[in-house]
Amino acid sequence: MKASTKTKGTGLHNTLVYVTQHWQLYVFFLLPALALTLIFRYIPMGGILIAFERYNPIRGILGSEWVGFKHFQRFLSSPDFLSYLANTLKLSVFGMLWGFPVPIILAFLLNRIERTGVKKKIQLVLYMPNFISVIVLCGIVRIFLSVTGPVNLLFGSQINFMTMPEAFRTIYIASGIWQGAGWGSIIYTAALSNASQELKEAAVIDGANVFQQIKAVEWPAIKSTVIIQFIMQAGNIMSIGFEKAYALQTDLNLASSEIIATYVYKKGLLDGDYSFSTAVGLFNTVINIILLVSVNKIVAKMNDGQGL
Repeated sequence: MKASTKTKGTGLHNTLVYVTQHWQLYVFFLLPALALTLIFRYIPMGGILIAFERYNPIRGILGSEWVGFKHFQRFLSSPDFLSYLANTLKLSVFGMLWGFPVPIILAFLLNRIERTGVKKKIQLVLYMPNFISVIVLCGIVRIFLSVTGPVNLLFGSQINFMTMPEAFRTIYIASGIWQGAGWGSIIYTAALSNASQELKEAAVIDGANVFQQIKAVEWPAIKSTVIIQFIMQAGNIMSIGFEKAYALQTDLNLASSEIIATYVYKKGLLDGDYSFSTAVGLFNTVINIILLVSVNKIVAKMNDGQGL
């Protein structure tokens, strides 16, 4: 034991000596990464100050008038605030409730396919939608659900689904599940490879059915992965993709499709109200952080202290 400890101490000492002697080499390789991180990650955080100012592009951030929480009060007192917040939460919460279990179910189903060739072909079909651009996906959805699209031809109707506020949420969530469920199942499929085959064979010999095998053998292998994924998704409830919501949005479905992300885009880039849009975006981020911390604590209490 003493010899092993002495060997480790000697190895660490030699490493430190080597790094000290050749520090220029490490700086040379690390400097680009550090510079890019500082320039594109940390320095832009200074733009948060715009949310507390009446920003003037000519005067800049430091020269603009400080107004404190005026923009936050304006957003919170807006008659449309509750509508935008409700639309954002509905899309996120319902999307997570319906979409989160699907990759897990797919992983369980794929894990039961024993023929490797068949399994790979099915996986290819399931993963393929993930590589379709969001804008292209929205174009496909619009064509399929148009008045002269395949859906109306199939049912012999002439309904323009894209103009129906009550249909927007279903369209958004269903298309998202179709596009991302297969790709999302990869991480669970990989976790299932760690499930003990001996335990599975023993369960089969004992007469366990498929659901009992999943509960006793396969679920414990992916439980920690499921928890982490759930916490991360719950913490991003307010972070709905702007591109998809905006691409599926029409003047007639605004009652359901106008979310905080699209509102920030319109106020910031279209109307040029940079301070107000920054304040709304910062509000969205703060809510996300609060949700992430809260969900992590709740899950940790329910799971014997195991969280992120």
